[in-house]
Amino acid sequence: MQGHGLNIIIMLVSYKWLKELVDVDVTTAELAEKMSTTGIEVEGVETPAEGLSKLVVGHVLSCEDVPETHLHLCQVDTGDAEGPRQIVCGAPNVTAGIKVIVAIPGARIADNYKIKKGKIRGMESLGMICSLAELGLPDSIIPKEFADGIQILPEDAVPGDSIFPYLDLDDEIIELSITPNRADALSMRGVAHEVAAIYGKSVHFPEKTVTEDSKPASDKISVAIESDKVATYASRVVENVTVQPSPQWLQNLLMNAGIRPINNVVDVTNYVLLYFGQPMHAFDLDKFEDSRIVARDARDGEKLVTLDGEERELTAEDIVITVADKPVALAGVMGGASTEIDNNSKNVVLEAAVFDGKSVRKTSSRLNLRSESSSRFEKGINNDTVLEALDFAAAMLQELANGTVLAGRVQAGFVDTEPVQVSTSLGYVNVRLGTELTFADIEDVFAKLGFGLTGDADKFTVSVPRRRWDISIQADLVEEIARIYGYEKLPTTLPEAAGTAGELTETQALRRKVRTIAEGAGLTEIISYALTTPEKAVEFAATPTNLTELMWPMTVDRSALRQNMVSGML
Repeated sequence: MQGHGLNIIIMLVSYKWLKELVDVDVTTAELAEKMSTTGIEVEGVETPAEGLSKLVVGHVLSCEDVPETHLHLCQVDTGDAEGPRQIVCGAPNVTAGIKVIVAIPGARIADNYKIKKGKIRGMESLGMICSLAELGLPDSIIPKEFADGIQILPEDAVPGDSIFPYLDLDDEIIELSITPNRADALSMRGVAHEVAAIYGKSVHFPEKTVTEDSKPASDKISVAIESDKVATYASRVVENVTVQPSPQWLQNLLMNAGIRPINNVVDVTNYVLLYFGQPMHAFDLDKFEDSRIVARDARDGEKLVTLDGEERELTAEDIVITVADKPVALAGVMGGASTEIDNNSKNVVLEAAVFDGKSVRKTSSRLNLRSESSSRFEKGINNDTVLEALDFAAAMLQELANGTVLAGRVQAGFVDTEPVQVSTSLGYVNVRLGTELTFADIEDVFAKLGFGLTGDADKFTVSVPRRRWDISIQADLVEEIARIYGYEKLPTTLPEAAGTAGELTETQALRRKVRTIAEGAGLTEIISYALTTPEKAVEFAATPTNLTELMWPMTVDRSALRQNMVSGML
């Protein structure tokens, strides 16, 4: 998710994943059209596999080093009846026994590059073993372990099969432009609720239950809040995790959402961020110098080395998470390097909290440090699912890292999860929309949205769940009714014209006539800029005069007034 424009954030939605959460079975083009007309703009839909072809699973049967080169001569089973094919490969991590991506002759890879049979140093090579970069994936999301070499596929991959399903490259990625008022759609659950409302479907979210150990988490850590910018801070302790690469489905899911897979612990926190929209962080408990975690305002001049290796100087406006009074994370923005999860980590503290959006925005813009986490806190998060997200992450660490979850959450502060009550009347709605809706229409809209509704046409009250924190006044209800009822069904009326009728002046009429005659004679009109570069401004001028330049030009190409028209026409 990248920000672009002033305050727009891009959310990349996997259509495969969305279909698991809500029963929708329309083409992505239809879904995009429908979403855009009900209030969440779709920038476009991309299929990662587009433009790629003839890429299959290969099983490397043997791999011999070619003397005095970095090359390897491999025999690869690609499911062909003729038997294995010989491929020369230069990747450092190619070895016998692994499953790989093979582009067979005739294949197309990134940038429309076509693979042909070839000879390398006199050895025949019938194809190419590929990295993810060669399939067009950006470097920023390729797992670190494969960044310098080829991608290794799961062991159960079948030689000769298309590689697209194994890497979910056959998914369709819907790119949403999220404006700040609809930050609820910065999570898969939020998008699923939205799609369910549009199509009158129901959502079904997988539940996970945590099996707790008898040992209480409070024996290991305690939590305190010493800042009015932290509403709640909840944590869980998971012991004896095995840090390893995540299963392929989870890596695919993150890569399709624009996030680099790191290891199972970090990947679970990013999965929960995408699924619930709840930013999370995992600390290595054994790197803590003390057991007490305090969320407090930073002190001017305090320093913290963040996960990206940069030392950051903090101010009193920032919120920090501290252990032994030393910052271990920049709240809502990025964790600290000193407590990072690495391959040897055993015991993990999971954090799920609610930080003040304005404070997070100031911190992230001052340090020019935008993260998936900060972009969500800035716009608000769903108070309803903070604890559910924390438990979900702990349950996933049990499944994927064989961790033991200690009993209980260790928490300070709390957030209100009661639905917000907003009242209005049918008259108010119909006057604002120019409609003649009945109370039954209103009931239908709020049933689709999954909001509670009580009352009658004279006065009704809507219970707005916390997942839609953008709704608080009557006008917001009117907007929801218009969106879900359908903007295209609202009546349109022409403005009453009480003014004067427009007509062309004589000069305008003459200008049009001349233009039409010139075009009819086969001439072409060109419209060129009056501003150009200082060099071009004086070219072709018989007697150049002093240059007239702008004080603050947008670009050098448009900085000086032209002194004739020839260079512009050329």
